[in-house]
Amino acid sequence: MKEEVTDIGDYMKVFACTAVMMQSVLSMVLATSPSQNYQITIGIIYNLVKFTAPVFIFGILYSTTRNSKKKYLPYLKTQWSALFIPTIIWTSIYLLVFPKLQQVNSYHNIGGFIWQFVNGNAAPHLWYNTMMLQFIMLMPIFWILADFIKKNRNYTFMIVAVSTVGYFIWIYFYDLTVFNGVHNQDWYLLDRIFISFIIYGILGTLAWVKRVQLEKIIKVIWPFLILSFIVVFAWTNRELFSFGFPIHLSNAPYYKPSMTIYSLVIIGLIITIAIKQINSSSKNLPLIHFLATYAYRAYLSNVFWLQIIWQFGGKNIAYINPLLGIITCYLLTWILSFSSAYIFHIIWSKAKRVVL
Repeated sequence: MKEEVTDIGDYMKVFACTAVMMQSVLSMVLATSPSQNYQITIGIIYNLVKFTAPVFIFGILYSTTRNSKKKYLPYLKTQWSALFIPTIIWTSIYLLVFPKLQQVNSYHNIGGFIWQFVNGNAAPHLWYNTMMLQFIMLMPIFWILADFIKKNRNYTFMIVAVSTVGYFIWIYFYDLTVFNGVHNQDWYLLDRIFISFIIYGILGTLAWVKRVQLEKIIKVIWPFLILSFIVVFAWTNRELFSFGFPIHLSNAPYYKPSMTIYSLVIIGLIITIAIKQINSSSKNLPLIHFLATYAYRAYLSNVFWLQIIWQFGGKNIAYINPLLGIITCYLLTWILSFSSAYIFHIIWSKAKRVVL
């Protein structure tokens, strides 16, 4: 595979960020109690974009394994600026400006504020930050894995097999005790512990180390991936609609065999697109890399902008025509999220130069 500035991880980040904004919009429009036909449409679209967290984790581990010099403190310093500071800023904004967006509980004192801040309950989408930042902190483990595979190439299949079996055991445990179990409410934090997405981190790391072999495999199996997408997508929709109406998007969690397989198939399809465009030196590469650079910050802000759009006309459009409301709110949210991510980055960079 050609060595390009734009890599497979960039494609993963852009696809994930673009799709996750749609999840936020769909949740808000569904809360307006649209007709059953619109609920079906929302459910189908939601399942279509329900791959974001796995894809983002895969992309981050791929790009980090590729670009990292494996020096932990310099690495953390870089991530502090790129990830932790935006997280701190946006989490504070949600808790102070839109406190009603808090999940599970609300803060009433300093201790409660800190707890909501760190556990991902400050806004509907911030649970993901709590999980993803754990991967950033644990990156040395994945460096060790990458080095091990480089020195012991014959162990790749075994690692993939053991990881897959172990992960599906975890999913079975989660389904038995949480999703369909007695701990549905009190064990909700399990969905933001890194182990719940560990397989995507492992595969993202291996994908870079074994990139040459991966490209050969993808060029052979991509038609099978398309067929698998159709079958598994139908499976996820059947599961969601089996719960009846009204539709509850919480009935489509990541921690199911169907959703896991769907996420892996989507990862394979995105790799297919990325390989084709990278190898052909597509004109899209600079744009993909640019968007990937600001994807995480755009993700952090998307619910903030959606709230504003919703209050200044988005809600009214959704009540009149839910589909038009989805399209309008989504496009405006995407534009404002990426634009603000870029503008705030420029402002922050200039402010640092003045202060330092």
